[in-house]
Amino acid sequence: MSRSHPSVHPLDVAAPPSPSTRQQHDIEQNNVFPPTRVSMKDIQGTPGTSTSLALRCLQFSFAVVSLAVMATTSDFPSVTAFRYLVAAVGLQTLWSLSLGVVDIYALSVKRCLRNSRVVTLFTMGDGITSTLTFAAACASAGITVLIGNDFDNCAQNHCTRFETATAMAFMSWFAISPSFFLNFWSLASR
Repeated sequence: MSRSHPSVHPLDVAAPPSPSTRQQHDIEQNNVFPPTRVSMKDIQGTPGTSTSLALRCLQFSFAVVSLAVMATTSDFPSVTAFRYLVAAVGLQTLWSLSLGVVDIYALSVKRCLRNSRVVTLFTMGDGITSTLTFAAACASAGITVLIGNDFDNCAQNHCTRFETATAMAFMSWFAISPSFFLNFWSLASR
């Protein structure tokens, strides 16, 4: 946001020509005003919009379902990938809930969240949580395939629960990806 100041870069600038009396009369009669700068509307999906709130609700709900299904399975602590999934979707749940509350507040008081620091924080948080969720879902999917197809041991394990929790983690990642990309785009387009 650095702008040059006349004291730093002195220029000889002639005053703009004043409009003639005929032009002044036309402006007054037709209510024609010189063009003003207009800011863009809020991009849907960026913080403080209804689309952002909808995405946060989807992220939260998918992460909660994944967390609940995995946590109610008795033997998930025996596999490191499943513990990682529980930690990642737990973090995703807290992140989506807190940003959902911020979106609700912004919508209720009709404030836009275009502050570059806030958008940077949201972008970084979305990027970190989406990466963690995606990595945990991929690791859990690999273990689920190993247990189900390679060991053919679904009778003794909870394969359907593991698959459900993994699928919900992927769905949570699909819901957070647009949030990350839209926030990153809005940050980059400043």
